Amino acid sequence: MCPFMTLEDETEIVRSEMRDDGTVKVYVETPDEEFCFRHAACIMPEYSWKDIYQYSEGDIRYFE
Repeated sequence: MCPFMTLEDETEIVRSEMRDDGTVKVYVETPDEEFCFRHAACIMPEYSWKDIYQYSEGDIRYFE
């Protein structure tokens, strides 16, 4: 995974290299006092979200 960007709220976004099937995995992780980290993974270019933990639907729409 390669670092991509850090948002103002310390959310880290990292990505994989392009896979053989042409997809890229994007991983989003935000520090959280209650849950330690909130996180989710997205497979691009389909915007297929999986492994969503403690992010709301609004959070996911924001990341898209």
